[in-house]
Amino acid sequence: AHGTPGPAHGTPPHGTPGPAPHLPQQPHPHVPQPQAHAPQPEQQPQPHTPHAPQAPHGMAPPPAQPGAPQSAARQPYDPWNAPLQQVGSLPPETREKRDRRGRRVLFIGVAVIALLSGLIGGATGAYLERNGTGDVELRQADAESADRPKGSVAGIASATLPGVVTLHVSGDSAQGTGTGFVLDGKGHILTNNHVVEPAGTGGEVSVTFSGGETAKAEVVGRDSGYDLAVVRVTGVRGLKPLPLGNSENVQVGDSVVAIGAPFDLENTVTSGIISAKERPITAGGEKGDGSDISYVDALQTDAPINPGNSGGPLVDSKARVIGINSAIRSADDGSDPGGGQAGSIGLGFAIPINQGKRVAEELINFGKATHPVIGVTLDTEFNGDGARIADKGKSGGPSVNTNGPGDKAGLKPGDVITEVDGRAVHSSDELIVKVRAHRPKDRLRLTVERDGNDREVTLVLGSAGGS
Repeated sequence: AHGTPGPAHGTPPHGTPGPAPHLPQQPHPHVPQPQAHAPQPEQQPQPHTPHAPQAPHGMAPPPAQPGAPQSAARQPYDPWNAPLQQVGSLPPETREKRDRRGRRVLFIGVAVIALLSGLIGGATGAYLERNGTGDVELRQADAESADRPKGSVAGIASATLPGVVTLHVSGDSAQGTGTGFVLDGKGHILTNNHVVEPAGTGGEVSVTFSGGETAKAEVVGRDSGYDLAVVRVTGVRGLKPLPLGNSENVQVGDSVVAIGAPFDLENTVTSGIISAKERPITAGGEKGDGSDISYVDALQTDAPINPGNSGGPLVDSKARVIGINSAIRSADDGSDPGGGQAGSIGLGFAIPINQGKRVAEELINFGKATHPVIGVTLDTEFNGDGARIADKGKSGGPSVNTNGPGDKAGLKPGDVITEVDGRAVHSSDELIVKVRAHRPKDRLRLTVERDGNDREVTLVLGSAGGS
């Protein structure tokens, strides 16, 4: 009946002796047997009750004490019915812990993948750089603007080249190449006399501009003493005259650019500095009578100048012409006016533009140029220091021209001129160069040695026709 404690397991009810308890069959030690039934849930702990005395073997246990709880009865241990419990198990993980562990694993995995990708990519790139993939494609800078600063060599060249021309001259017995530059919009071009000299009176002069246009030119005038000449082209539009500077402003060390056609390589640009001023040089003299010798108080430059540069402009950092390239000093044959084949050794000479401007104006306006003179004949055989006035003039006449500038200043035969305006002269050629660096009617102060004594005299330069 409900609520009445039942008999203990394994004992007959109501204390009646029964058959001996049935022992379960022992399982094979190596073959697990199926459980007879599901394990019982763990019982709640009960208050300790002393066990009833154990009945002798084959005897029924004494009846349960009245009022004793049925759960306190001892039951035999059944290893197959015992509840299962995991030894040393931890409490189940919470969702937050599982998520945190998952994120750590994910982060480590991403880091490992990134590291491996970098190593593989680097190794692959290094291999491809060394061995390539077949087609070779080289790196190159992108296109840039062609504009350059005005003061740079490229900027100066860009501004000057349109006004520079290459001259090809041919005559009965000679031909040559030189350079010139445009003076004005009327087609006048300044160059060296030795450039156009091969044309003589019946030759041809052809002018090629930097853009490739070609035109015929005619000689307007030339002067061998200054080694300058002017030619003119007609019917040419878009001429680009070059601005003229002032050679008096030039200082040693100033940057310069030379433009010309060395060895017929037109539009060649070289650069350097002014390495000296007032270098007395002479060029020419092939005729033997001295009529073709030019005397130049030159600007010296280390800008490379070669045969074919003759007549081209030497310009300053503002693209203004300060000189006309005229001669070079070569290692083998000394001074070369530009017609030989010797190369540059960094000693080039240019006619100062102040002198070139005056001569060009006279050649354009009158067809010839005038030379300043002091009216004396010099002793070219004198080996001492200075320029000595000869004892006799040409053809046996007086060495000091009557009523000439020297005569009016009191110069005498045998006087030795040692300075011009306080600057020393060491030879006859140097005196001529110093004089021709001035204009007719300029006033000069000379230091003269006579009978072992120095004296100063002042004279006004005269004028003589050029050749």
